[in-house]
Amino acid sequence: MYKADLKHSDESLQEKLHKLYRLNRHRAIDLSFRQSFLNLLEAFGRPQDHLPPVMHIAGTNGKGSTLAMMRSVLEAMGNSVHVYTSPHLLMFNERIVLAGQEIEDGPLEVLIDEAVALNAGAEVTFFEVTTALALAAFMRSPADVLLLETGLGGRLDSTNVVKAPAVTMLSKISIDHIDYLGDGLEDIAFEKAGILKENCPCIVGPQMDMDTVLPVIEARAKEVDAKLFVYGRDWDVRDQGQTIKFIFGADSFEFERPHLLGVHQIENAGTALAALYVCRDQFGWDVDAISAGMINVRWAGRLERIARADLACELWYDGGHNDSAGAALAEQMKCWALQDDKALHLIVGMKADKQADAFLAPMLPFVKSVSIVPIEGVEGCVRADMLGAVDNVRAVSSVEEALREMNDQNKRVLICGSLYLASQIA
Repeated sequence: MYKADLKHSDESLQEKLHKLYRLNRHRAIDLSFRQSFLNLLEAFGRPQDHLPPVMHIAGTNGKGSTLAMMRSVLEAMGNSVHVYTSPHLLMFNERIVLAGQEIEDGPLEVLIDEAVALNAGAEVTFFEVTTALALAAFMRSPADVLLLETGLGGRLDSTNVVKAPAVTMLSKISIDHIDYLGDGLEDIAFEKAGILKENCPCIVGPQMDMDTVLPVIEARAKEVDAKLFVYGRDWDVRDQGQTIKFIFGADSFEFERPHLLGVHQIENAGTALAALYVCRDQFGWDVDAISAGMINVRWAGRLERIARADLACELWYDGGHNDSAGAALAEQMKCWALQDDKALHLIVGMKADKQADAFLAPMLPFVKSVSIVPIEGVEGCVRADMLGAVDNVRAVSSVEEALREMNDQNKRVLICGSLYLASQIA
């Protein structure tokens, strides 16, 4: 958690969020169900046991986009939808969606005050207390379904207190947060697969290395008697240009292509559709409504086109920051290269604990230059001198300075490397 996370247009709420942040300011992340967190849930009335049906997702990449598509489709089919995601782009309210609407400032402030009072000074982390108050909000507000995203990992993530979700999902697993989850895919897959539950179906999405991660997931599924539905084995999704074809067993369907840009979003759409298909008796399955949901889906910060009247260049933004995200962006760059001859330039801001070389490597064949910028409110950012394998890289003092230098109608600019950059673009 960084100060950049805690900006808010309401000064009172901003101060209270900073107080929550300071509860564990000098404490290392502890991936465990600590008694103080469980006590806070008890004080809230065990909200994890009184929720709408839960669809729970873990993974390294694609979680947010997958849930955005699920939300749009579920709403198009007439369902009211709660959503819990992290981090946010601009304001904390984005994390908690109650029946289709971001939580308002007033109710959020009341919940924060209640959480602080119920916690009574016990040692909790920012994510623990915000997850507890979010679950309380979901318990108190009716909805047909809750889309629940893990924060870090899965097995010991604070969201993993839900005992019987309707379905679990594993999006693409890759190397990230190695200080906490392990430095190998097997270790990370073990943590992510910890959300699997007894007698609960699990959708396994496309993977960078299915041969490595699937045996780990299968071992967990066997342990808890969870039914797996695996991409490429039990279901598939295919890009057909203007439409996508979704195949589940002997059944196949054709839908409109999702509005989200990027070849990888077809795979995320498949994961979303597979989860919805196994839960079709609960939430419905209407081909026309699903297509409408795919057309109307929005998810800020993922290959998002940025419109600014003061800039002549074509401007894009993506918050991805690991090797899998870099590979996905490189696929889009291939499409751009075939589309026209605009020169592509990167503006990159990343936290120093990320593997910048692995993120940038797939993209470098397609770019003319790389500008490294600091992230406001974040200490310890990647510097240009840390990138040994990158040619034509330079340090720039800010996103705005880099944009001024790239302001040419023949240039395409992609700002990437961190979700924390979002507030520096508008």
